[in-house]
Amino acid sequence: MFAEEEARLLTGAAASAAELEAMIERRVDGLPLEHILGWAEFCGLRIGVTAGVFVPRRRTEFLVRQAELLLRGTFGSAAPDGAAHDGGTHDDVMSDGAQRAVVVDLCCGSGAVGAALAAHVPGIELHASDLDPAAVRCARGNIGPAGGHVHEGDLFEPLPARLRGRITVLVANAPYVPTAAIGTMPPEARTHEPLMSLDGGPDGLDIQRRVIAGAPAWLAPGGHVLIETSRRQARRTVGLMRSAGLAARLAADPELDATIAIGSRQG
Repeated sequence: MFAEEEARLLTGAAASAAELEAMIERRVDGLPLEHILGWAEFCGLRIGVTAGVFVPRRRTEFLVRQAELLLRGTFGSAAPDGAAHDGGTHDDVMSDGAQRAVVVDLCCGSGAVGAALAAHVPGIELHASDLDPAAVRCARGNIGPAGGHVHEGDLFEPLPARLRGRITVLVANAPYVPTAAIGTMPPEARTHEPLMSLDGGPDGLDIQRRVIAGAPAWLAPGGHVLIETSRRQARRTVGLMRSAGLAARLAADPELDATIAIGSRQG
């Protein structure tokens, strides 16, 4: 972000000159701007972001766009236009009998991806999970108002068993930075974001392997799993999907430096 834009945001958020000075000092010390403001702009939304929680990246907006395209391609608009969530019930059909698309956001962090999908595709049944209690609290604040459900635990483990074999779209911005590369990341990330949200193991694919291995049992027939990856790792991510029995392809947005592996359960 440009310094002028940061200055404008900090000035707008501060209630007094003293508060502005304190905010600037925190920024100079390396605290992410989003943690100082308490929110991050993502897909046209203000996503609440608390200290110690992974800050959603702009490249991940491409993951949202690809998931939205699949949802609209599968269900038209995923639900009748203007349909609202059911206020927290777990019904899998709309009031008019239309099937509700089930969307799950694994490694959800702040819940930015799920919140954006709920805003862009009304009527989905949304679930998210994360292992980090701080992220879960943050995600509940972002996803709860949209009628979504956030579960604390490891990947699929905390999800309701009734979702097995019923997920229309599974999205995961799982950590994919190789362990040895963590030290090369900007200090805002490596110092102020949880290591578990960054470290993908020796080759960066440890969590992706687990997501992909579990996906076929949880996806509905014709369902899709979308995983953010890097250009360098993309072919291996696709290879993992194909080894798991999924049809797989890549989608990329060079402007955002975004790469998404998309796997589909056939039949």
